[in-house]
Amino acid sequence: MDSALTNAPRARLIELEGRGGAMAALEFGDAARPIDVVFVHANGFNARTYRSILAPLAEDFRILAVDQRGHGRSTLPADTAGRTSWDGLRDDLLALLTTLDLRDVVLSGHSMGGTACVLAQAEAPERVRSLVLFDPVVVPSPSDHGIDPEAFTNSPLVQGALRRRAVFDSEAAVIGAYTGRGAFKTWTAEMLADYVADGFRERPDGQVELSCAPEWEASNFSSHAHDTWGAFERAQVPIRILKAEIASTCREDPRFDALVAAGRIEAETIPGTSHFLPMERPDLVQAELRKALA
Repeated sequence: MDSALTNAPRARLIELEGRGGAMAALEFGDAARPIDVVFVHANGFNARTYRSILAPLAEDFRILAVDQRGHGRSTLPADTAGRTSWDGLRDDLLALLTTLDLRDVVLSGHSMGGTACVLAQAEAPERVRSLVLFDPVVVPSPSDHGIDPEAFTNSPLVQGALRRRAVFDSEAAVIGAYTGRGAFKTWTAEMLADYVADGFRERPDGQVELSCAPEWEASNFSSHAHDTWGAFERAQVPIRILKAEIASTCREDPRFDALVAAGRIEAETIPGTSHFLPMERPDLVQAELRKALA
């Protein structure tokens, strides 16, 4: 098969029964082979953001990179009312595995996407080969002793998301505003253009607006009642985590250290990387996924 055609992603829209809509995805690789990897993005991003990272793997593997609800081109509803956890994201991922009858897949994700993978594998270990996670969000739950829920709902991340500018004149204006700034300082121009392509949608007035509404991004930052630790402890598959050295969201915790010491989790901190480790070290993403599929 021509490598240029193999590496080019194919857009999909996958209806998830009982979930209220469809999950959008980009598929890489030979459609004749089983899906090897399901990749799940970080809060506020989308599958296409990781296109240049995942495309080089397409000559050897079939990869499905998905848009979670409230992101990219997915049509799943994003209702913040009464929302307290990421269990809905877990259930979307489980519905995807069931709908496509996926088995022996590597679940891989960045940040919030990595945590969704952790939560899902605990419910469907028979479908999962292993987890490969890039700076997943592993933080104390509000239900943990001494944790004030207001620490999440009023956090700087939540307030920053709510202040995020949602509407621009054009995609070019977005790129001009984002280049070299904030979270995008360490990104290539190609990665930023990919993020904007599916991270914004055209409005009837000709302007463009965020696909992930600020309120939904903020809800993800504030909703932490899911049981990440329980999901780790119930894991029946190998778990490999690459952590950022700078401001990692995979927090040090005695419970995490105990799981590492027991061999339940293999974790490595990557020098010089921030929370945007996949964008800074795409070579490591590719190497880790190849190793998991060997």
